[in-house]
Amino acid sequence: MVDTSRGEAPARTAEEPRGCLFALSQPPLMIFLTVVGGLLLMAALHDLFML
Repeated sequence: MVDTSRGEAPARTAEEPRGCLFALSQPPLMIFLTVVGGLLLMAALHDLFML
């Protein structure tokens, strides 16, 4: 029978850089962007319909 065990995982020398998609997946950032987007949307609608 062939031994298919992987053994120990190789040690990671350095932390892998994380990109923009990782940053956007963080809940506090998404809440902040939602609030800012909502404010911009309300200002745009106010300019369109009230002025």
